[in-house]
Amino acid sequence: MTRATMSRGYVDTEWGQVHYRASGDSGPWIGLFHESPLSSRVYEDVLPLLGRRARAVAFDTPGYGASDPPPGPGCEIPDYGRVLAQAAAGVGMAKPVLAGVHSGASLALAAAEHLPAAGLVLSGVPLFTAEERAGFIANWTPEVPVDDQGSQFAWAVERYLRSWGPDVPRDLLHLAVVEMMRVAERYDWGYQAAFRFDPSDALAAADVPVLLLNAQFDRLASKDAQALDLARDARLIVLPDLPGQPHLRAPTDFATTLLAFTLQIQA
Repeated sequence: MTRATMSRGYVDTEWGQVHYRASGDSGPWIGLFHESPLSSRVYEDVLPLLGRRARAVAFDTPGYGASDPPPGPGCEIPDYGRVLAQAAAGVGMAKPVLAGVHSGASLALAAAEHLPAAGLVLSGVPLFTAEERAGFIANWTPEVPVDDQGSQFAWAVERYLRSWGPDVPRDLLHLAVVEMMRVAERYDWGYQAAFRFDPSDALAAADVPVLLLNAQFDRLASKDAQALDLARDARLIVLPDLPGQPHLRAPTDFATTLLAFTLQIQA
């Protein structure tokens, strides 16, 4: 089957313009939210697969990618969720399935508070303990060592090799480093908001079907059992033998599973 085409655009919100990538012109709506500090580029291989039978839109989180930034670094995940819901409404979304990876999972939950959703697909819900949360807040976002020797690029490469593993494909490593460097001066804004946010109440309150779709060895795979317990109507699908980043490392499996869930609950 031929892949659907992909388009790009902007939509106005209270924080300025939110950039998005989209694919598909009929069928149920799917909204996609990425992990910090990347962009909707992470869904470039997923979108055309979803677009065969759905209208899929991946948003750049405000301050990342090509979206305008929030007013400042102190904005919280519910604020981001409100603005992303405005963006989703602005492109015409109605009763979408909202999906997100890591901090994007929190954004999907927060956006669903303002835009009634048909379902949620969450990959790696950051259900941190208070101790874990404090550790990430204190240690995960050091200042980028920007200088005229390019130290910032070596720093970003080393960071992603540590975080995603030494076997990360070079094209994925390049994508992550470039996306991070284009927002180096504020890469911590969305991260810190996500670390301050506890998604457990929003997950427990979600009155829609929830699919937990994760990589077997994802950094947050250990949180899946807790997420299953919290959600009212949840199921778990694990993509085997993946160290993480299921949307990037296995886009066909990720898209196929997400689309099957969407069509099932929208039938």
